[in-house]
Amino acid sequence: MVRNTGDNNKDIKKGLYLVPSPIGNLGDITLRAIDTLKKSDYILCEDTRVSKILLKKYNIKSKLISNHKFNEKKNSFNILEFLSKGCVISLISDAGTPSISDPGRVLINECIKNNISIIPLPGPSSVTTAVSISGFSERFFFYGFFPEKKKLLVNDLENMSKLDSSIVFFISPKKFNRVIPFLKKNFDGRKILICREMTKFYEEFIRVDVDKLDKYNFNFKGELTIVISENESLKNLSKKLNESDKRLIKKVIYKLSIKEIINLINQKKEISKKEIYNYCLKLKNEN
Repeated sequence: MVRNTGDNNKDIKKGLYLVPSPIGNLGDITLRAIDTLKKSDYILCEDTRVSKILLKKYNIKSKLISNHKFNEKKNSFNILEFLSKGCVISLISDAGTPSISDPGRVLINECIKNNISIIPLPGPSSVTTAVSISGFSERFFFYGFFPEKKKLLVNDLENMSKLDSSIVFFISPKKFNRVIPFLKKNFDGRKILICREMTKFYEEFIRVDVDKLDKYNFNFKGELTIVISENESLKNLSKKLNESDKRLIKKVIYKLSIKEIINLINQKKEISKKEIYNYCLKLKNEN
């Protein structure tokens, strides 16, 4: 049965709200998130037992619906019916932003197909929290959780090692110890930030060189957020003219302006304008 919408949500847009929840410290929830949850007809929870702790603290009494990875596909039909009849529904996860390595993607795609409004709220995220304190490149690739199959893991790590960006992933402490040899093989020479218990009393940030990981015994509890630094060797390599670049410049040196040559070379990679400019002048002076 669809719950009757009351006056408490008459001033809020109807639709599905994606509401971030604290990643540890319950005080990190936003005022808008609290207001939205209070005005919701239903709150979809990854684990109602976990969510009740947060909702009780802020006196939020909206009706809860369990919505996790094992039932979200089955749930979506009834939830879509509620939404189509004007209900305000909020989706929350146990911690952080919904649908980011958490349930929600199935329902979101169904809402998109059915032209139902989806309203995302900004808020707590372990990904951006970890990246912000890492000191690594602001360009980052978020992987999520590693696959269980070793073949997929090895293949994905090899592909990620070729990226010119920092890399963020989630992992359990037990599994982290098992993947250390693979991390050393693919990310040798890089730095790693291990984040645990973020925003909680015992939060800890451990900075280590990847090639020294096996010297530590990581006996943690709880999920870890890991950030690996960008590949400096690739970064430096991309800023140098290689032989292929030089051959191309020689072909067009008298056909294009130096400005056009700079734009041509930098279509595929970043090379300093000064280096291209100086090489062009060198060629012209030689003739």
